[in-house]
Amino acid sequence: MATPKDYGFMQRALELAEIAAERGEVPVGAVVVQNGEIIGEGSNRPIGNCDPSAHAEIVALRRAADHAGNYRLPDATLYVTIEPCTMCFGAMIHARISRLVYGATEPRAGVVESQLQLGQAGFFNHRIAVEGGVMAEEGGDLVRDFFQRKR
Repeated sequence: MATPKDYGFMQRALELAEIAAERGEVPVGAVVVQNGEIIGEGSNRPIGNCDPSAHAEIVALRRAADHAGNYRLPDATLYVTIEPCTMCFGAMIHARISRLVYGATEPRAGVVESQLQLGQAGFFNHRIAVEGGVMAEEGGDLVRDFFQRKR
């Protein structure tokens, strides 16, 4: 169940998503929290970085790992405004993220709830606790508004 702190960290992720939109990137933001402190944050950057892997979650995980001095991030929570894709979920597994909190579902490419339900797959050597739907309306609205403006 989501806590008041979860909403505060998701609010920061939404701010980062807005920054991505201002740069012309799909508005997704993410923060990594360990021991109650943000240790990494990011927003979508594939276009600006000419890097197909520069999703908000990957940017936040890279910064968190750099901060921790370790690619493993045990007892960390990743907050992201939109349900993660396969690549991002795989990176969370490798980083040993303990908990994922996401906002809106992503019907086409989301792999936690919408498509593959990877969080329930038994073949991974690590399990991530998942909390979906936190501030889903706000995250979903950002993406919908972004694509309506593009069209």
